[in-house]
Amino acid sequence: MRIHKEYRRLENIEEVNIYDVHEKEFYRDAPKEFDMEKIPFQNVMKNIKTDVNIFLPYKDGKDFIIHGLGNNALKRGNIAQEDVEGRLLSKSSPMFFQLLYESLFEVYKTRETKNMRFLYHHKEKLARLTNVKIIYEMGRVFLLSDHIDTSESSLYISDEEKREEDKANLIEYFAQTGSYYKINGKYSWTQGIYNIINRPRDEYDEYYNIVFDLAIPEDKPLTEKIIKIMDSGTSHYESIIRIRTNDGTLKYVEINLYSKFDEKGNLISRYGLMKDVTTYSHDKIRRPVDFLLSGFKNSKKLALLIEPLNTKQYEFSQGFYHLIEEDPEEYRHSKAVVQNIVEEDVINNILQLVDGQINELEETFTYNVKGNENNQKICEIYLERFEFGSESHSIGFLTDVTEERTKQLELMEANEHQKVLIKEVHHRVKNNLQVLNSFLNLEKRAYRDKPTIIIDHMQSRLSSLAILHEKTYNTTDFKNINLKEYIEDQDGQLRSLIGLRDGIEFESDVDGDLVLTIEVITPLLLVIDELTMNAIKHAFPDKSKPNKKIIKKIHKIDNETAELILQDNGVGIDDPEKITKNLGCEIIKNLTKQLDGHIELFQHENGTGYRLTFPIYMSHTIEG
Repeated sequence: MRIHKEYRRLENIEEVNIYDVHEKEFYRDAPKEFDMEKIPFQNVMKNIKTDVNIFLPYKDGKDFIIHGLGNNALKRGNIAQEDVEGRLLSKSSPMFFQLLYESLFEVYKTRETKNMRFLYHHKEKLARLTNVKIIYEMGRVFLLSDHIDTSESSLYISDEEKREEDKANLIEYFAQTGSYYKINGKYSWTQGIYNIINRPRDEYDEYYNIVFDLAIPEDKPLTEKIIKIMDSGTSHYESIIRIRTNDGTLKYVEINLYSKFDEKGNLISRYGLMKDVTTYSHDKIRRPVDFLLSGFKNSKKLALLIEPLNTKQYEFSQGFYHLIEEDPEEYRHSKAVVQNIVEEDVINNILQLVDGQINELEETFTYNVKGNENNQKICEIYLERFEFGSESHSIGFLTDVTEERTKQLELMEANEHQKVLIKEVHHRVKNNLQVLNSFLNLEKRAYRDKPTIIIDHMQSRLSSLAILHEKTYNTTDFKNINLKEYIEDQDGQLRSLIGLRDGIEFESDVDGDLVLTIEVITPLLLVIDELTMNAIKHAFPDKSKPNKKIIKKIHKIDNETAELILQDNGVGIDDPEKITKNLGCEIIKNLTKQLDGHIELFQHENGTGYRLTFPIYMSHTIEG
């Protein structure tokens, strides 16, 4: 037998590692030297999980008389109570005397409770763990022990599968991963949680959330929102919060929460899994909302507004702060920002939206930057209020159109036809946002258990529309848009969002003189997005496969028609009939119809391809 002792400061516990001990070393035959009075409630003690071992000090603590051992201890030693009762510990179990004497003597002399943990190893692998509490009461030393595994009579576990399961349950003692239960308002925390928050257990921990209470001020609204959502009928929620431990360490904690409700919707219990993910690069730590915001990170004139009506839980893309000329680190969102709007009717409409009197707002207004009338910007805003469960949420878009409005006026004065085109752009942008909302609703139903797919699809679409929106606002010609420039920008976004993550290369060959109208290029870009996401989803099931490619070729067939060929070098399609009926293909068919085009699936030697023919020109849908 080999012993290694170590004091765990974090848990305030003495840990004893015991290597290669056999059950025959637990107890020896020894003569009975003392008559002991009967232990009260002995039958009750046999039926509780915790072992209660009772020792009487002998000769002022030089040795200890065994008054009684717990049921599990007797079972492991394959002995009866009468085999050890009234014996000296040093003679009946020299091994336990060696392990426990100092601690038993310390508690006997100081009368202070002591916590210990015993870890039994076999061939350098952990086989059993026992948590021990030593207490002095009524002239006796009580040793209370809880065993992780009490199903076997010997130290060695014959069932290898059961043994691996037990060891898996011990992993939290050595990792930055933990879990908890909340039942009847009280919390039960595993050791992994204490490893995350860098402190030992406290007797009051069952009365409050010891992780959420450490959230940094910026994430307090998020934790309040999470708790409120989980109490209101949601069965599962996942997110990442930032906490600062009592010693000042900043940590990122990934949380997965699960709630159980009765038939009437009343909360019964909650279970949570938490993991310290601080060691990962902060660039890789993302909440789902971060993926949406990243689609607008390079746009200074178009801003995505998430929860703009909530002054505590808002999330805005960089374009918002660029427009109002505020530092995002110092900015604190409030109704005061609305007072810098010049038009009173717009202010009133926004306040009605805040109060829930209306659910949608679309306005153009003049904004005095920081209240300065000499620094004005013309802005367009679209805000929508909606209900999800019992919660009210909002989302919107804010666009700086100052330069564009000046150009609009010039174009309107110079050419009435240009005015029609400008109206059409705004109309189509609005329609595109409504299309995105429809796609999102469809995919929420189709991929409810696959949020990563929804996020990837929405991020790609948002990126393409952000490119389209910004480029069309920076041109005065809405009929002759060079397609090659857009495709190059789109490829750049795909490489950034998907290529680096999944190891996919994007290549394009586009006629340099192919120019399209806004009516054609908008659905075409969305079709390319859908085809690309379809290929990413189905063509490369083996993520480790090298040299993955998605190639686009767009050329003119004649002066009126063009052709798109998009193909991958993936695994191909076993059942074309099945693939053409999935949600992605249905979306592609609808967009193709909007484009007045024709699309067909073909398979080549390595992978799958689509051929889309479409008109270069389409008639306007808005008349002056």
